Amino acid sequence: MSHHDATALVTGATSGIGRAIALRLAAAGAEVVVHGRSSERGTEVVREIENESGKARFVYADLSRPDDVRRLAHESGPVDILINNAGIYRFAPTSGTDDASFDEHVNINLRAPYILVQELSPAMVAQGRGAVINLSTVAAAVPARDAGIYGATKAAVELLTKAWADEFGGFGVRVNAVRAGPTDTPGTAVTPGLVDGLATTTALGRVASTNEIAGAVTFLCSPDASYVNGAVLEVTGGQRAIAP
Repeated sequence: MSHHDATALVTGATSGIGRAIALRLAAAGAEVVVHGRSSERGTEVVREIENESGKARFVYADLSRPDDVRRLAHESGPVDILINNAGIYRFAPTSGTDDASFDEHVNINLRAPYILVQELSPAMVAQGRGAVINLSTVAAAVPARDAGIYGATKAAVELLTKAWADEFGGFGVRVNAVRAGPTDTPGTAVTPGLVDGLATTTALGRVASTNEIAGAVTFLCSPDASYVNGAVLEVTGGQRAIAP
């Protein structure tokens, strides 16, 4: 799955799934714009890519601020691939979700991808090609306890995926989403027992590695997926059957 001569922006690329995606795309030949909020971690990812003879650069941006999102788009320049990976999840019941947490989920998980597509799609349309991949979650389709606002923002992103696929598909720009299941990341590691519990919810009986999610993303933005548009690809390990 070659991405030679392509430039890819990966948001939230300094750790977890985003980092794995950045490394996979760079290994496939893409020049990667590594986005994050930690210059130290960003520099480490860029160095790792360059040590493997790849091309990368780091751009800092706070995705909760719309002006910063637009600056990220501007500093990234024209891109062929946009990976809207960055997102937050704060587990809390509805009664325990304050305005600040609500706004943070909407601003980072929903508004930031919207602005990036708004800013970067015109250049893709002008050149007649491009790929946008939005990272979603199984919680967008299956209710998850204490994750209502998180799941709601991702469900909105999945609907936008289909709307954008229609809006831009005729211009050669494909838009798809990856609905990721439970994944072993630094974010899940901070909650002891979380990964083990989530593993029991999948038919495969285990959680995904970040590289497994990255593989699906890399496929969707590659020439091998040239006729895939408007899809929400489930990478969830399969759903367990309900007992009779």
